[in-house]
Amino acid sequence: IQQVFKQLFYMINAVTLNNLLLRKDVCSWSTGMQLRFNISQLEEWLHGKNLQQSGAAQALEPLIQAAQLLQLKKKTSEDAEAICSLCTSLTTQQIVKILNLYTPVNEFEERVTVAFIRDIQKHLQERNDSPQLLLDFKHIFPVLFPFNPSAITMDSIHLPASLNLDFLNKV
Repeated sequence: IQQVFKQLFYMINAVTLNNLLLRKDVCSWSTGMQLRFNISQLEEWLHGKNLQQSGAAQALEPLIQAAQLLQLKKKTSEDAEAICSLCTSLTTQQIVKILNLYTPVNEFEERVTVAFIRDIQKHLQERNDSPQLLLDFKHIFPVLFPFNPSAITMDSIHLPASLNLDFLNKV
């Protein structure tokens, strides 16, 4: 069950983040607020179902950071440093793309300046990121089956003759 929800939450993360990276109309402060609220509802649900150890919440980390990126101030060099230290699950290319697409919805917000984006790129140039912009939403995590050792020893097993396994020899 835990593995299923980890996979499901990864898919939610990938599809939502890819939409955010491709659509200018959703890159705004208010979308960041809505995303953060929805993610907190999912995290609460996980906690209520005792699935917080499943890895599902960690699968949402890039989306959480993208939502926070939309909500942060984007003016000074200190803001750039804060963004760089906060957005560790996002690649440099994803951060820059979100900042380029950021669209103010009211007169109290301002567009992100080119100088600020260059400052971000300068801070992140040491990162060794993947050049991939979009997440692979078809990625499938490997299924892990827990090993439960049996109390029965191999010596005590009797193979019925009806199975026609005469070619097996006890060693």
